Amino acid sequence: MKEIFSKIGNIFTSFEAIDVLEILLFAAVFYYVFRILKNSNVKSVIVVFVLFTLVTGIVFIANEAWSGYAYVLFPLIFSGAVLVVFNVEVKRDIMNIGSPKFISEKTNHQALVSKDEVERYINDIIKALQNMSKDNIGALIILSSDNVPRQVLESGVRLDADISSQLIEGIFFPKAPLHDGAMVINNYKIQAAGCFLPLTQNVNIPKELGTRHRAGIGITETSNVIALIVSEETGVITIAQRGKISRYADYDLLRKTLNDYYWKDLSADGRKRL
Repeated sequence: MKEIFSKIGNIFTSFEAIDVLEILLFAAVFYYVFRILKNSNVKSVIVVFVLFTLVTGIVFIANEAWSGYAYVLFPLIFSGAVLVVFNVEVKRDIMNIGSPKFISEKTNHQALVSKDEVERYINDIIKALQNMSKDNIGALIILSSDNVPRQVLESGVRLDADISSQLIEGIFFPKAPLHDGAMVINNYKIQAAGCFLPLTQNVNIPKELGTRHRAGIGITETSNVIALIVSEETGVITIAQRGKISRYADYDLLRKTLNDYYWKDLSADGRKRL
């Protein structure tokens, strides 16, 4: 044990500038992974991660052959592992660079909103989805909370319009100019329409699901949003969250999803005002 502490002391007394940079790199990677795990509420994985880091560091320091390369190899190996294990999270953060939420430029969605208004938003969205489903009109609606990447919003047409079933159905009418893209609803406003989304690369998606579904699933893999999809071929309504889909969504599932979205995201800070 004394020998190990002696080696640790020798390492710290022989630091060079490159050693400091490598330690800072490792610290940055460690913080990034810890933040991902914390946001995912995976407490047991955090414990395992910390123990793995400590044990691996001790092994490097205690081994004569590796000790000189500990601060070179470990950050590089660990960075590579992060890119592989957390590829979805890394891709999501890259996509979100420059987005309003990433740079703390939040839109003013905390204006006074009554409970009746929120209920009207929910009812109008459900009504529009069910009407389009009945008529086999394809649609893709994204429910966001200031967290859609800027490049997605810029790919469409900014609207900032009030939510109504008539407007939603009008935008997705087959001959309307914006019907092929996605609509982004940001809390109580239709923020944009005609937006292009990243397609999922998941090979396990059912073959019968087309580009609209792959786009809806893809955006939920890179951003913490909800996608509501109406199939043009079958009229089936699908809900996508975190890369997972729930098909054949009925009224009850749609209302539950929208209730969770509005009362959790829109009114979490302003519920006392409703």
